[in-house]
Amino acid sequence: MNTTHTTRVLFNAQCPVCNYEIRHYERYAKRHALPLRFEDLNTEDLAQWGLTRDQAARRLYVLKDGALYGGIDGFLVLWQDMRRYRWLARIVGLPGIRWLASALYDHALAPLIYRWHLARLRKQKLRA
Repeated sequence: MNTTHTTRVLFNAQCPVCNYEIRHYERYAKRHALPLRFEDLNTEDLAQWGLTRDQAARRLYVLKDGALYGGIDGFLVLWQDMRRYRWLARIVGLPGIRWLASALYDHALAPLIYRWHLARLRKQKLRA
C-alpha cells in the first residue's frame, strides 16, 4: 500500500470501545480496498505521529496528506474516506452539529474512555 496517499488512523486497540469501532472501519476499508491504514498506539512508533503515548490514548488521531486531525475532526476525515459514512461526515460537519459533537467528544466521551483506559492500566499493574 502506498503510504504517501494513505490515510492513517491511530487508535488504542487495548480499549474495548475504541477497538470495536475502529476494527469495524478497518473491515469496511479492507472489503472496499480503501487506502486506509489502522495503527495501534500500543505497537506503533509514536514519534512518527509527534505524539506521546498519553496524548495518543486520549482521542482518535488521523493523519492525511501530512496533516494531523484529532477528535471529531479525525472522525470527519476518516468518514469522508469511506463512501458508506460520507453522509455522517456531512451531517456532523455542519457548523452547529460539529461544535456540539466536538464538545461532547472532547469534554465527555473521550475523557470518560480515557479514564476507563487508565483504570484498566492500574488493574493490570496490580495483577503484575
